[in-house]
Amino acid sequence: MIDAKFAPYVSRKTRHLPVLQQSAALCYRIEQGRPEVLLITTRKSRRWIIPKGWLINGLSPSETACQEAWEEAGIRGLCEAQAVGRFYYQKNRNKKGPVLCAVDVFPLLVQSVASRFPECRQRDRKWFSPKKAASKVNSHELALLLRKLEPVRH
Repeated sequence: MIDAKFAPYVSRKTRHLPVLQQSAALCYRIEQGRPEVLLITTRKSRRWIIPKGWLINGLSPSETACQEAWEEAGIRGLCEAQAVGRFYYQKNRNKKGPVLCAVDVFPLLVQSVASRFPECRQRDRKWFSPKKAASKVNSHELALLLRKLEPVRH
């Protein structure tokens, strides 16, 4: 597993922050023998990301990733139980202050894509090659994970 925490990309400014856990789904499909990755936009800034969120009580981290994929992207599929990597980012919370989020990334082989899902009116979604997806995200650590994508065979 790639752990970006020990990479030089985590700034000295964020190393003192409390660390909170999140899970993310790296949604992929194989088209004409090549992997494609689904990216979604954030609700406010419209940046490209992968579906992610806080851990959900009663669900494992990979099950949380599946739930986030459904809510944020309308994706159903087979999610691996083992994370393929981790990235970190700083989240600024209005009243609680900033935290460093540690995001475990779980590959999810897409089986269906819904046109209606909980956040369909709040986000855009688009398929990219792993290389192109890596160029679209702001997180250097996430970009590294996308570039190293080797789809898991289910």
